[in-house]
Amino acid sequence: MLKNKMFKKTLLGLATLGLMGGAIAKDLPTEQAILTSPPEVPPAIERDHNAKVVVELETVEKVGTMADGVEYVYWSFGGTVPGSFIRVKEGDEIEFHLSNHPSSKMPHNIDLHAVTGPGGGATSSFTAPGHTSTFAFKALNPGLYVYHCATAPVGMHIANGMYGLILVEPKEGLPKVDREYYVMQGDFYTKGKYGEPGLQPFDMEKAINEHADYVVFNGAVGSLTGDKSLKAEVGETVRLYVGNGGPNLVSSFHVIGEIFDKVYVEGGNLVNENIQTTLVPAGGSAIVEFKVEVPGNLILVDHSIFRAFNKGALGMLSVKGKEDKTIYSGKIDDRIYLPEGSAVQSVDKKVEVVKASNKKEKIDFGKRIYDANCMACHQPNGQGIPGAFPPVAKSDYLNADPVRGIEAIVHGLEGPIKVNGESFNSVMPAMDLTDEQIANVLTYVLNSWDNKGGEITVEQVKKVRANKPH
Repeated sequence: MLKNKMFKKTLLGLATLGLMGGAIAKDLPTEQAILTSPPEVPPAIERDHNAKVVVELETVEKVGTMADGVEYVYWSFGGTVPGSFIRVKEGDEIEFHLSNHPSSKMPHNIDLHAVTGPGGGATSSFTAPGHTSTFAFKALNPGLYVYHCATAPVGMHIANGMYGLILVEPKEGLPKVDREYYVMQGDFYTKGKYGEPGLQPFDMEKAINEHADYVVFNGAVGSLTGDKSLKAEVGETVRLYVGNGGPNLVSSFHVIGEIFDKVYVEGGNLVNENIQTTLVPAGGSAIVEFKVEVPGNLILVDHSIFRAFNKGALGMLSVKGKEDKTIYSGKIDDRIYLPEGSAVQSVDKKVEVVKASNKKEKIDFGKRIYDANCMACHQPNGQGIPGAFPPVAKSDYLNADPVRGIEAIVHGLEGPIKVNGESFNSVMPAMDLTDEQIANVLTYVLNSWDNKGGEITVEQVKKVRANKPH
């Protein structure tokens, strides 16, 4: 008799959760949520009715790549940072299953900002490793919402990558566009400095002081560049679902070379038009839409611009198609402008002369010269800036003939060159460095970032300096 009463109580509890088609979703058809990894987005919801939507999401702790040569132990939803994109409809009733992988070292839960209820679901989803928790909620408000782990210490769980987006489409749906992508910013805090190789642990002190080493889109430096760039064709409309996991920094989201036709401010109903840059708060979102009219690479950045070019918050939308010279002409003319009258512009950089007694000292001294004179353009890891400044890392241009580096520093360099298969056409000014400093910095470069090694001598520099170009 006691067992029978307990069985009935269990059935009642399951029905309350909706696991037996009970009160939470008794008259709705059931469907499995389609979850996608960034930057992909699930297809738009075509149904004209509400449904009981079953979401199954797993928390996983695993090692991933933060930057070239840099690894990090990410805590994730769905195995990616940001976590899987969830798409439901206003009025849907969601049955949420959160599983914590048995290999996890920490318990986790989930706070969905789309949830009306204690902790956004966090109080009902605290899940130990090797367990699954289930709860249910109704999507009352349309909008684009952040979700994140809210297990103590909350900041540490978020800082390790535990955040993502859930879209609650309005009942009438969103206007159709040609492309949709998922982009989410986060700031990371490591024991080592930006670019320091190896497996980097989380640094709580830096996180508390808000001194981010990395500020990135979709969990890593370069996650949206090169072969991983977003894609579009001329004439297409693009919608970006933009989130900011934080945990600390507000994003100034901007696409270089485009104007947002529409911005759904903070992911809600308010629509602003013709916007250059939109603020995305930590723990917040925005939806931006624009039409691409001309081909080329559009650069996604956090316009707190040192984050883009020095901490990793940079992505790319590669647009293919026919040019329209009436909208954008491209370069019409290119000539040297030298009001001072010299053959090549000169940057006045007076640095104290250092004398190296061996190759190791040359490399050490050369790093100081590089950091002071070269890093802003060619970047901390020598990766350069696509379309602007060529890489000096793994540089086929320098490795084929290191004297080219001497000539560029001593005499400047102007005109088209090709480095690692990419064309560059800009002006590098001559640098006011001593022969000793030039030998040191080029020796440093040749012995860094998988270049072939070697040593530049002062005599080589003197010879190049004597042979002034005509």
